[in-house]
Amino acid sequence: MSSQIPKPSRHHIWRITRRTLSKSWDDSIFSESAQAAFWSALSLPPLLLGMLGSLAYVAPLFGPDTLPAIEHRLVTMAHSFFSDNVVNEIIKPTISDIDKGARGEVVSLGFVISLWAGSSAISAFVDAVVEAHDQTPLRHPVRQRLYALGLYVAMLLFLIATAPLMVQGPRKAEQFIPDSWLDIGYYPALIVGLMVAVIILYRVALPEALPTHRLVFGAILATVVFLIATLGLRVYLRWITATGYTYGALATPIAFLLFAFFGGFAIMLGAELNAAIQEEWPAPATHAHRLRRWLKARTGIGNGDDAGADVECVRDLGAARVSSS
Repeated sequence: MSSQIPKPSRHHIWRITRRTLSKSWDDSIFSESAQAAFWSALSLPPLLLGMLGSLAYVAPLFGPDTLPAIEHRLVTMAHSFFSDNVVNEIIKPTISDIDKGARGEVVSLGFVISLWAGSSAISAFVDAVVEAHDQTPLRHPVRQRLYALGLYVAMLLFLIATAPLMVQGPRKAEQFIPDSWLDIGYYPALIVGLMVAVIILYRVALPEALPTHRLVFGAILATVVFLIATLGLRVYLRWITATGYTYGALATPIAFLLFAFFGGFAIMLGAELNAAIQEEWPAPATHAHRLRRWLKARTGIGNGDDAGADVECVRDLGAARVSSS
């Protein structure tokens, strides 16, 4: 007979809220967010170099105007999250400068170095998510850094493959969908895409991943916090610019760092919520994790710990069958 998971109540919600805030403070959420913001600022030019430099070879296959359309779409999406001065003084000039020599940079040593530099932001986010779930000892720091590099390369390849479709798709959709529907559905689609990206980050970052459905609440919280923070920051920057009190030449870099800080803050806060829910209602191991443990138990014959791993594997499989029935 299996133990039934208690239904959520106000008591559980209050306890999870307290645990989320407590873990966030213990894990130094502000310093982790600042670190993520710093590496995000340093990783932006290498990311754009890797993406636009590769697209300089791929995009012309879809038409001569595909690459300029992709650059225009990047600037448009940036306007959805960042303030105008950040887009016009940081993101747009960076894209323009990279576009001038992107094709030649891909075959240079600088492009290889940019892969390592560009993966620093991914590494910071992975470190924050792993620390929130107290799984830092499960992966060696060097291995985790190389793992973040692999995630960055995979993300870069995905962006290169899908960027032309992001341009060609809306053009085809405009032939069948009214413009009013496209305007209404743009921001919901952008929010859902952001939420899915956060769920994927939570899933792939952990050495012992949680089931995907257990990551949804943290992703929702991270998305909501980021959207509210960016909206409030845009209002604040617009107000402080209107008053005439600015930081001079440092205003735009500071604004970009603040946006990146709130992005890291939101991602880590969502990860802390997932960890608090996991403490309250532990989820069974994922199928991939159970299979990996079973293979280790089968291949390590003669080790005294393998029998315990085998028993634990059988127990996990039995728990999975009971929970699914």
